[in-house]
Amino acid sequence: MSVNRCMYLFSRLHRHISPRTRITAAAGSCHVPSSGSGLFHKETGSVVRSRNVSSNSSSSKPVDTSLFVPVSLKTDTSADGCVGAELTQPLDKNELLKVMNRFYKKKEMQKLAAEHGLDARLFHQAFISFRKYVLEVTSLPADVHIIFSDISFGAGHVDDIYPYFMRHARQIFPMLDCMDDLRKISDLRVPANWYPEARAIQRKVVFHAGPTNSGKTYHAIQRYLAAKSGVYCGPLKLLAHEIFEKSNKAGVPCDLVTGEERTFMDEEGRPAGHVACTIEMCSVTTPYEVAVIDEIQMIRDLSRGWAWTRALLGLCAEEIHVCGEPAAIDFIRELMYTTGEEVEVHTYKRLTPFSILDRAVESLDNLSQGDCIVCFSKNDIYSISRQIEARGLECAVIYGSLPPGTKLSQAKKFNDPDDPCKILVATDAIGMGLNLSIKRIIFNSLIKPNINEKGEKQMETISTSQALQISGRAGRFSSKFSEGQVTTMHRDDLPVLKDILSHSVEPIETAGLHPTAEQIEMFAYHLPDATLSNLVDIFVSLSQVEGMYFVCNIDDFKFLADMIQHIPLNLRSRYVFCTAPINKKQPFVCTSFLKFARQFSRDEPLTFDWVCRHVSWPLAAPKNIKDLVHLEAVHDVLDLYLWLSYRFMDMFPDTAYVREIQRDLDDIIQQGVRNITRLIKATDPAITDPLQTQSARRGKTAANSGAAGSNYVTGGKSQMDISLASRLVRDGLLTPDLLRQLQREWSKDQKQDFTNQSALDTDHQNNNKGKRKKKKK
Repeated sequence: MSVNRCMYLFSRLHRHISPRTRITAAAGSCHVPSSGSGLFHKETGSVVRSRNVSSNSSSSKPVDTSLFVPVSLKTDTSADGCVGAELTQPLDKNELLKVMNRFYKKKEMQKLAAEHGLDARLFHQAFISFRKYVLEVTSLPADVHIIFSDISFGAGHVDDIYPYFMRHARQIFPMLDCMDDLRKISDLRVPANWYPEARAIQRKVVFHAGPTNSGKTYHAIQRYLAAKSGVYCGPLKLLAHEIFEKSNKAGVPCDLVTGEERTFMDEEGRPAGHVACTIEMCSVTTPYEVAVIDEIQMIRDLSRGWAWTRALLGLCAEEIHVCGEPAAIDFIRELMYTTGEEVEVHTYKRLTPFSILDRAVESLDNLSQGDCIVCFSKNDIYSISRQIEARGLECAVIYGSLPPGTKLSQAKKFNDPDDPCKILVATDAIGMGLNLSIKRIIFNSLIKPNINEKGEKQMETISTSQALQISGRAGRFSSKFSEGQVTTMHRDDLPVLKDILSHSVEPIETAGLHPTAEQIEMFAYHLPDATLSNLVDIFVSLSQVEGMYFVCNIDDFKFLADMIQHIPLNLRSRYVFCTAPINKKQPFVCTSFLKFARQFSRDEPLTFDWVCRHVSWPLAAPKNIKDLVHLEAVHDVLDLYLWLSYRFMDMFPDTAYVREIQRDLDDIIQQGVRNITRLIKATDPAITDPLQTQSARRGKTAANSGAAGSNYVTGGKSQMDISLASRLVRDGLLTPDLLRQLQREWSKDQKQDFTNQSALDTDHQNNNKGKRKKKKK
């Protein structure tokens, strides 16, 4: 080796001659560098200047380090070549292992690392990575090689490893070097400051408070129609459509904006002064004279609450008219204190009374005109609608996954006095957005599947707010019923319902927030190797919110982010895809979402022909419930296409054609729902017909379970049916109430059940024959 080469190497290694005296300095480098220092950019080799952002660490919550995913480092190359070995001598791997294990066991090193961001979990992960790196790399950097050589020959101390260990730790956990920046970005304590345009004007806030059917929204809409410009923000597409139509019929030009639809009244596409939109789609930069925010109590919704918070704090309107439950008044007042705006409250009473009956219905034979049976599962809807039509009565069916057109069609059928359909079977989807002529609400069950704060599904008794929202649909003002009635299907549920309705609605105490695309992009700048799901996790973990706010559930967002993580997309496009409103329980919808993202990543437009091939268009009318469910999923896929088309117009170009076939599909689904009883009969009864399952009555004690068990298996039913019933109840597909009712029906008329079962088998066989013929074709 030449003298000049040796001098160059020694000049580079000068800073490592006495490393032990620099332990503290090296450890202290885990804070954000000042303006005079920088971060080394690993790709260009240049120094990137970093802001010096301070944060009040005393108010910061502890970091969830389980979210820190180590970055993989290359171990096959070294910038220094074999300089370390040339200056000293090759290292013994066994001796290296002993030295590193001594370092790992030293409590002082663990304590020092903890003071600079490495808790026990991260220290262990960093050490495993560091040990693997040292043992497997082809040639160590010269400074590391020399340190290990000195320690091996007694010229150094094991503590001297610490600066190099921390350097490696910061490489695999880059967030350690920018924690203050990350905390600053995720500081959500003053969301009112996110909307400077709204803060620049002094807004008048009017709260229209009252129960369902009190006219509160009506009064807000009257002010909206009288204004020169206005925006209506509703929770559902149906509500936005209703205001859109009402406004235009009143001679006030109004546009419609939802996630999947843009309708402009002006032929040249110029925006009208008024717009009706779903709340997620409202603009917080467009000035209006009047804004109406409907169902404000949903500001506490665990998934969508952020949209109401954004609208309330951010809308640029001279007057903000808020409609909702009285339970939200105090909270909205407190929230408006942060913006310096006072709240004017108008209270309303229900226009038509409703009463709780003293008797349960107990049997479908006791149904009458104007009854609405409310269920909380589609299986219950299928079963009850079938039993109703078996009694010679017609019924309409409404549940959440039906297309809006089908819901409106079923509502019109039920409301039509000349239509023989006088019974409605529905989920709590009727709670908002539909005008229905209901005389009596009948709760088939009071148990509803909910998603808790941890994102877990659980069965819970409905809340007072939910019970009032649904009960309030009975005896609606302007309907033919001047008074509403509420009861239950089962006698045991009636006192529970009375107790629920006797309580006042719990006051709202918090409002939802959600990380924006800009905030996530800033996180990604500091953590370029993190996945989107991991970025959001770390953001929520570090986020600081005041007691008035909470961060909304992000499980659906993460679900989609993980699904398309392997697809090459830029961060903004990936974020937009992950905010798409899809039903993750539908496999076909999830598969379509994945294919859309993959096609998009290839920069290949998703044409009408491509969509038709994917959904196998044209589609036939459903022959059974499974077909109907698939058609609903296809409708959701077309909705997803339309939703994405307004965000990536060049990549989803055939909006008009897709909307046309979606209307045709809606007609096909309506036809299927009108014949839903026939579809149920044609479906495999072991899957969708709960009449084959039995269950002991809910609430029986262990002492009574034996007696109930004697009737549990009837008509030669096998133990397999019992386990099926248990699984259906456990998964929330059936309720104990329904099983108990079915048990009574089996005991009452077993012979008739066997006759019905024979008919089911015949229909099923005919259906299978039809399928086989179709396949042969």
